[in-house]
Amino acid sequence: MNRNSTFRISFSLKNTYRVNSILYGLRQIPLVKRAIPVSLYGIRGIKTFAQILAILWEIISTFLGKALYILLMISGAASLYGDLRQEAVFMHILVCLSVYGAFYNTEMFNPTRDKYYAIMLMRMDAKAYTLVDYGYGILRTAVGFLPVVLFFGLGAGGSLWKCLLLPFSIVGMKLSASAYYLTRYEKSQEAFNAGKPTRFFWISTFVALSAAYGLPARGILLPDMAVNVLLFLPLPAALWAAGKIYSFASYRELCQNLLFQLLNQMDNVKNISRNQSLEAISGDQRISSQKEGFEYLNELFIKRHHRILWKASKRTSVFCLAAVLAGLVACGLAPEVAAALNRIMLTYLPYFAFIMYAINRGTGFTQALFMNCDHSLLTYSFFKEPSFVLKLFKIRLREIIKINLVPAVILGLGLAAILYSSGGTDSPLNYLVLVVSVICMSIFFSVHYLTIYYLLQPYTAGTEIKSGTYQLVMFVTYMACFLLMKVHLPTLVFGLCAIGFCLLYCLAACILVYRLAPKTFRLRS
Repeated sequence: MNRNSTFRISFSLKNTYRVNSILYGLRQIPLVKRAIPVSLYGIRGIKTFAQILAILWEIISTFLGKALYILLMISGAASLYGDLRQEAVFMHILVCLSVYGAFYNTEMFNPTRDKYYAIMLMRMDAKAYTLVDYGYGILRTAVGFLPVVLFFGLGAGGSLWKCLLLPFSIVGMKLSASAYYLTRYEKSQEAFNAGKPTRFFWISTFVALSAAYGLPARGILLPDMAVNVLLFLPLPAALWAAGKIYSFASYRELCQNLLFQLLNQMDNVKNISRNQSLEAISGDQRISSQKEGFEYLNELFIKRHHRILWKASKRTSVFCLAAVLAGLVACGLAPEVAAALNRIMLTYLPYFAFIMYAINRGTGFTQALFMNCDHSLLTYSFFKEPSFVLKLFKIRLREIIKINLVPAVILGLGLAAILYSSGGTDSPLNYLVLVVSVICMSIFFSVHYLTIYYLLQPYTAGTEIKSGTYQLVMFVTYMACFLLMKVHLPTLVFGLCAIGFCLLYCLAACILVYRLAPKTFRLRS
């Protein structure tokens, strides 16, 4: 099999996997599912159209991902060090992160499903497939970085020859790192797995980030001579590395090692999650309840899963209390800090929407519900009666609100106390709005997570998430909260809007659950 046909099969395999995943995800959307029949997977015209889209996305992603990386991690970060020469900071950060990325962002040693399908199931030549796949990745790296580095590097005041050299230096670093791992495998039969972080990986990450961002904060940058050496040295090293990569004789054994690790990782994650969940469940036979019906079922569940449900909430509460006390102490010791905190309390309330999103225990609560309760109850038809669904939804909503309410109350009262200690406000209503709005945001996320669990129930009997719509909603939720951090509104305005939105959302959620959950709350296949 020649390289052209290997590349064509490799690309077609990735494209097929990508297209089928997209179609599967779309078919999980209730309103779209009827418009997309199962037969759509085999329509030639759809496949051709999808291949065209895949090629366009391949071209766009070649540049888009690298542009965002340079913009956020390099150029944007460099602009924060206004007292230092921007060209020197730009090169310092980029070189530090490139050396780190060469050893940990290695496509050759990243086991993926498409490699498993090609090498293990289709029995393709492991060396040919690996070299073609890796070579294509290296080519994308060089082509994608060249215009991006030129644009941002020249904008930061960098010299043209350095900006032209950088993409090829990055490629040389990646080739050298891959050759090193292959040499290590020949000596020790130990396969580096880029998808399986080790303790040394976290230590290296800390060191790399400290060098990239911490040293400039102390006014320390790589000397120009060191930057030049690190730019030129990978070029001759790449020649040796390319020869080593091409002559390596044990690609099938290496790939089998990595791909078996991939399968074992997936099984281990499932087993660890299941075992941790079982270990956290109380086996005390004395646990009982005097209640009846769904209240009886709920109380037993809460008592037996107390550690799962309340442990993180208690930790979060302690952290919130410590943060509030630190803020109060800072207000008393430093007038300039007090002034800054006062401004934050009065104009940065939207920022706390992201904080409430981050500390909410909604996903943990719903996962515990499914793994230890609903995966069995969903096999009974009575469990999906509309009146029963709504009744149990209300009971569970009460419990999840209670779990999330403790840190929310601490944070809400703490923010009001910080506002008072930092100078106060002309409108006493701001104190009340701070407390109530933070509590309402906590209630909103509690309602939100439980509602999408009932409407989109994403888990299979094996507790795998199989709903593309659920993941999309989670992503949209994250992005909405993230974007709110960029909004600066008076506390009174945003707080009243948040309270009103929470009340309307709770009402809408109950209506949707009552009408739709009997059809959507089911086990996925």
